[in-house]
Amino acid sequence: MTDTTVEILGVGSRINHPAYGDGVIVRLNKAAYDVCFMTYGVKMVAKDYSKWEVIEALPAEATVTFTEAERSLMKILRTWNASNETVELGDKWDDGTMVLQPKDPSYKPKEIPIDTFFHKIVMVRDRLRVMEQRINSSKLTDEEKVNLQQYITRIYGSLTTFNVLFKYKEDHFKGSKS
Repeated sequence: MTDTTVEILGVGSRINHPAYGDGVIVRLNKAAYDVCFMTYGVKMVAKDYSKWEVIEALPAEATVTFTEAERSLMKILRTWNASNETVELGDKWDDGTMVLQPKDPSYKPKEIPIDTFFHKIVMVRDRLRVMEQRINSSKLTDEEKVNLQQYITRIYGSLTTFNVLFKYKEDHFKGSKS
C-alpha cells in the first residue's frame, strides 16, 4: 500500500532522525521544517522526508503564539534534559565544607566542598525528573507507570533530608504525603 499523503507535523513534535538523532520541530516553513537537534542545532528538513521516526506528533496549527512556542520549547528541553535550571544553595552553606569523619581515628576524614555535593544532589533530582517524564511518555500500561511512579516518589522522600541545602522551598524534594 503506497500512501502519498504527507502528515504535516506541528511545532513541538518530537522526531528521531537517522543521522542527527533526537530533535524537535521548532518552525514550519512552506516545504520544510526547522528541527532543533540536541547535538547539531537547528537543521532544515523537507516536509516529505520519510526516513525519520516520529516519536510524538503534534497537530500543525495555522498560527502559533510566542507563548505556545516558548511553552513547547521548555517542555522539550526538560524532556531531553537540556534545560539547566538554576537552583541556589542556601546562603548559610556558601563556601562551606562537608566533612565525613570515620569512627576509627586512624583514618583521615574526607572533606568535600558543599557546593560540589549540592551540585550532585541537584543532578540526581534532575535525572529523576527525566526518568519520570520518560516513564509517563512510555508505552507502558497505566498500572506499570503507577508502580514505577511509586518508586520515584519514595526516592524523592528519601532525599528530603537534603532539603536543608536548598535556598528556596520550591526546589525541595517532596515525597508522598502521609
